Amino acid sequence: MADAKPKLLIVEDDEGLQAQLKWAYDDYEVIIAGNRDQALAAVRSEEPAVVTLDLGLPPNPDGTTEGFAVLDAIMQIKPDTKVVVASGHGARESALQAIERGAYDFYQKPVDIEKLGLIVERAFKLSRIESENRRLSEKVGEDQTVLGTMITAAPEMAKVARTIERVAPTNVSVMLLGASGTGKELLAKGVHEASDRRNGAFIAINCAAIPENLLESELFGHEKGAFTGAVKTTEGKIEMADGGTLFLDEVGDIPLPLQVKLLRFLQERVIERIGGRKPISVDTRIVCATHQDLEGMIGEGKFREDLFYRLAEVVVKIPTLAERPGDSVLLAKHFLARFAKEMNPQVKGFAPDGLAAIDAWHWPGNVRELENRVKRAVIMADGKLVGAEDLDLGDGSEEEEMALNLKQAREAADRRMIRQAMARSQGNISMTAKLLGISRPTLYDLLKQYDLQPG
Repeated sequence: MADAKPKLLIVEDDEGLQAQLKWAYDDYEVIIAGNRDQALAAVRSEEPAVVTLDLGLPPNPDGTTEGFAVLDAIMQIKPDTKVVVASGHGARESALQAIERGAYDFYQKPVDIEKLGLIVERAFKLSRIESENRRLSEKVGEDQTVLGTMITAAPEMAKVARTIERVAPTNVSVMLLGASGTGKELLAKGVHEASDRRNGAFIAINCAAIPENLLESELFGHEKGAFTGAVKTTEGKIEMADGGTLFLDEVGDIPLPLQVKLLRFLQERVIERIGGRKPISVDTRIVCATHQDLEGMIGEGKFREDLFYRLAEVVVKIPTLAERPGDSVLLAKHFLARFAKEMNPQVKGFAPDGLAAIDAWHWPGNVRELENRVKRAVIMADGKLVGAEDLDLGDGSEEEEMALNLKQAREAADRRMIRQAMARSQGNISMTAKLLGISRPTLYDLLKQYDLQPG
């Protein structure tokens, strides 16, 4: 049923704590297990997305061996289960061992129901995201969507994905606007894969990376003998993308004379190779991207207005990573799993200070910077957990010193913290206020003051 409660398995031998937790977590379908056999039977039959596991289980309630045996068995039966381990025995050592064995998080006893509840809620949120990404990545052909290749928990990025899914089946030209490293080529591929042209070629060209005197030949091709060195007839990128999609990255760097020739192709859907006299009909969809202000360039005479409107039939603005609450941590875990498998299998996850550093960093280089930082950290890490020192992110003090206006700096910090707390609590006002250490009325006043939407 669509309204069924998510299943939470509580593995705990204290009957009093069992009852207390079951009463506190009434948003979930709570399943109780008091020992290893009951726990594993529940995992097999109920398939809970999240499990809270007390390591001190009978017949060894004063140790951790039985609890770790349950954890190992859960990871073998259903490895995508989010297991939150709780223990009062050697907390730091138990935490490291639990994470190494596949636990999602660790919580030291005695249990604080509210704090544990927040950890459980985040675990369910991550489980839902991973489940959706798996479901979409398994789809092929007509059912494939852009979300099948994009990992996000931010509503800002989900809105971008929805827009792309709507325009992809049409034949309109799409312009992607965003800073460097925000994933413009990934989204361009999403447009292609979700369109009727998915079986055709996806051809990408970075217009800023090719010298001006060679760019025309790269785009339109040339005939044999058209210029010195043209020893054979060569198709251009536009022609190579016939029946498919051409992605023009950094389209603002196309020189004005070449803009005229590109405009003619968009109007008439024919090209002429350099040195050629025969028009060639080409059925190519254009998707372009830039980080530049093209409308400002139009005013300066550096970009043709008529070309802009041909390329920008649909404009999609891509938020920076700093504007996507929660995505930095989610993507970091994804990159770590990939790079650890390829380069350093001993690395199993992030230490708490590593995740805190990722969450707090402003990521001026966006997703590309995050990917590079995580790759370097995985390669250089000496232990099994990547910490803040491995990531080498600094403390952000340089950025704060640049904000000379104290009021603006405080407002920016308030906005950032509120958005991050909202993301962690999935928009729950009460939990957001608790995370921020303020009252609900104060939070509502701040939301109104900064024009932020609840949830």
